Amino acid sequence: MDKSSIIFGNKIDDKTISKANKSKAKFIKKFGDDSNKEYHLGMQPISQINEIKMQNLVFADEPLSLPEKPLVVGNIRMGFGHYRISMAIASCAQALGYTPLWLDLASFDATGSKMIRSQNDLYSMGSRLSQKIGLFNKLYWEPLNSEGFRQITYNAGDQKNAELLVPIFNDLPKDIPYVATHVWPAQGAVHAGLTHVVNAIPDNWPMGLHLAEGSIHTVQTAFAYLGYKMLNGFAKHPLKPMPDDVLFNVGHYVDHELVANIEADCDARLERINSRAPIRFLMTVGGAGAGADLYLAMAKHLMNYVKEGKATLIINFGDHLAMWDVLKNSIPELEKNCRTYFDKYDELHDFVEKIDDAPGQIVAVCNKDIFEAVYSTNLLMRKCDVLVTKPSELSFYPVPKLMMRHIGGHEVYGAIHAQEIGDSTFECETKEALCNMIDTLINDKAILRSMCANIKRLKTEGVYDGGYKVVKLAAGEEL
Repeated sequence: MDKSSIIFGNKIDDKTISKANKSKAKFIKKFGDDSNKEYHLGMQPISQINEIKMQNLVFADEPLSLPEKPLVVGNIRMGFGHYRISMAIASCAQALGYTPLWLDLASFDATGSKMIRSQNDLYSMGSRLSQKIGLFNKLYWEPLNSEGFRQITYNAGDQKNAELLVPIFNDLPKDIPYVATHVWPAQGAVHAGLTHVVNAIPDNWPMGLHLAEGSIHTVQTAFAYLGYKMLNGFAKHPLKPMPDDVLFNVGHYVDHELVANIEADCDARLERINSRAPIRFLMTVGGAGAGADLYLAMAKHLMNYVKEGKATLIINFGDHLAMWDVLKNSIPELEKNCRTYFDKYDELHDFVEKIDDAPGQIVAVCNKDIFEAVYSTNLLMRKCDVLVTKPSELSFYPVPKLMMRHIGGHEVYGAIHAQEIGDSTFECETKEALCNMIDTLINDKAILRSMCANIKRLKTEGVYDGGYKVVKLAAGEEL
């Protein structure tokens, strides 16, 4: 079914449609045409994460045999963000009695998967260049991420390319509950005829990129809801709005383990604050290592507080050690005093369970396994007092946050939302601003007390219940 010519009743121009058709043809020429191939899926346990019992969907020789009460989480690995949201959905699905099935569409030896990987490689390269070349970021990357992806015409091309994903869905029942944490898995599922697809939109900046007509769209904020409802700014002229029954503001997508422990974790933070224990800073560096200059400046600044017993520094490097090499070469004393958990996930788990407030603690974490790399932050953020992060998917998590400079203009609005609801600082774009905020958080505890109080209040209001609601929508339940 063609979904490139008309999008929510809005006709797309012939030039854009022609461009979309050429894009699909280009990928077929490059990666082959497997539209008539019959793929089968099998299940493999994802045993790395004990808290969530997930099954990974992989290619198999025989047709798929489903467990009782399955729910598919369709995703792609693009940085850590979409994997992190996928884990949140899987966690909430499990809490509601479902068996989460993990479908990473970029992981297969199929035409559609190769298409995704090639586009992801281009995006990753652009992201890295934007951090190194200011002019590239200002003139191309920022406008592309904030306005280029915003246009409804951009969606037409993605919809046409998503037709290449259809063969992967061969074994899935049409009515299986399905949640996508990136638009391509949502579009692919709709093209394959699935009827219970939820498109869990990750960002707070409405963009045409994220539309998957034929699915239920969910957003995390009222700002995003109105922007998508009106398709605001998606074209130079007003567009027909989205229908009422395909768009829902559900709240933040957060793992069940985090939501269920919000009060206890915030109370523990307040107890540490009131007893003048070291403030625990958790830095999330991730695989790309973007913003290396900012991480280096903060680590150097925090070292003095660590020596004075006023701070604990924990750094999760994700699944790449390149940033660890940068930091330890620039700050030799960092390595001398650091406890490392490199591919020691079980030991990290034990450390988190028994963490104390001994003075002078520095901890570095890295895991080659992507699931362990992502979930390490989940383990650590429950025990930290301040999460240092760029305004990505972590903007929506229930932990006090120190917000770094964004990467891509769309991320700005995640930072604005977090600041407005009161569980984060404003976006600190420079070394000086970040170090000044660190000083304030350590020396004036009122800000952290306020953030903890806001997080507990927001939980009572259901702000962090988005993951549960997404699952219920996929299962055909009314909210």
